[in-house]
Amino acid sequence: MDIAGLVADLGQQLAEADAALASGYPGESEERQPVHTVYVPADRYHTRTVHDYGRTAEMSVINAASDFLQVVDGDEALLDRVLRKLDEEPVEDLRIDFEDGYGTRPDDEEDAAARAAARALRDSIDAGEASPFCGIRFKSLEPATRTRGIRTLATFLEALGEIPKGFVVTLPKVTSVAQVEAMVVAAERLEPAPETLRFEIQVETPQAILGADGTAQVARMIHAAAGRCTGLHYGTYDYSAAVGVAAAYQSLEHPAADHAKAVMQAAAAGTGVRLSDGSTNVLPVGERDQVIEAWRLHFRLVTRALERGFYQGWDLHPAQLPSRYAATFRFYRQGLEAAGRRLRDYLGQQESGVLDEPATARALAGFLLRGHECGELSAEDLRAASGLDVDTIRTHAGRRRS
Repeated sequence: MDIAGLVADLGQQLAEADAALASGYPGESEERQPVHTVYVPADRYHTRTVHDYGRTAEMSVINAASDFLQVVDGDEALLDRVLRKLDEEPVEDLRIDFEDGYGTRPDDEEDAAARAAARALRDSIDAGEASPFCGIRFKSLEPATRTRGIRTLATFLEALGEIPKGFVVTLPKVTSVAQVEAMVVAAERLEPAPETLRFEIQVETPQAILGADGTAQVARMIHAAAGRCTGLHYGTYDYSAAVGVAAAYQSLEHPAADHAKAVMQAAAAGTGVRLSDGSTNVLPVGERDQVIEAWRLHFRLVTRALERGFYQGWDLHPAQLPSRYAATFRFYRQGLEAAGRRLRDYLGQQESGVLDEPATARALAGFLLRGHECGELSAEDLRAASGLDVDTIRTHAGRRRS
């Protein structure tokens, strides 16, 4: 049998499929993923917003430390680590919002707000006070808001000038693949330098999950973005309302939400496009019992998302930052020893109680790397648990170069 000839023939037959797989599913991005995105209405954003959010978040915990300790089972060391994070890097990703959080304003007012926000962002970057990741959310490309949305985006980018590292724009309420293709055209025409403007897609309409032809439109949207799509962000309340869930039952853990996010997860797998859970509108404000219950809820929802492979989510209020970081830090700290041991045993071909495969080894390395990138796991923690340095773990996590 001519094995070599058969393989050559199969190579020719599969060449197109091989190329499509390599280009459409390049694997994990090299870039760090923020653990959250904080949405701030455009008219409330200023140069010191990140600093102010951090101080407000710190005081929300300091003034109710005993209550917060109830939420984290009395873990004072965890509380200390949360306070340190709030002091050093209170916001990882900030989105200046011109959509639902801003509302409909006269054109001249929104134009002025776009220019002011862009200048404030530039000033905060120059002063070293910006979050590591940032961007804006503008109004959707639906007919009723298309002109205003593009006008705001263009006005903001013109006032901003050079696009900073980590900048991304949020495309909301996407209902068709054609809108993603249109966003690519808009990016090409508005970006100050080629291939610098990237965007994330908000999945908050049923049409993004299931098209009229029965296909998962969100998968097609990723590939229609021509490499510019960085993330899929679930929109809790728009999506829940659109599929008919009553207001009292709209939640990140509703079955409708879990279905939508499972489709997003499958669509994004292997593409380098990151996933973000949505928000909870139950805020830790008001009476003492209300604050404690809101912290408990947020802590539980963040933990739930992490367990399901959603490593990012939305935060709507400074007082949600402590519960975000507490849940995130505990998730990685509690999993450190087991993940490090399993990765070490796999790489050393040591027999253990768990028979891991290459894909699981990548996931173990990815877990350790994410814990390091958010600031919870130090390089010394990783080495003690796995025997590996950060760069080696990054290699085993399969992070590709952007």
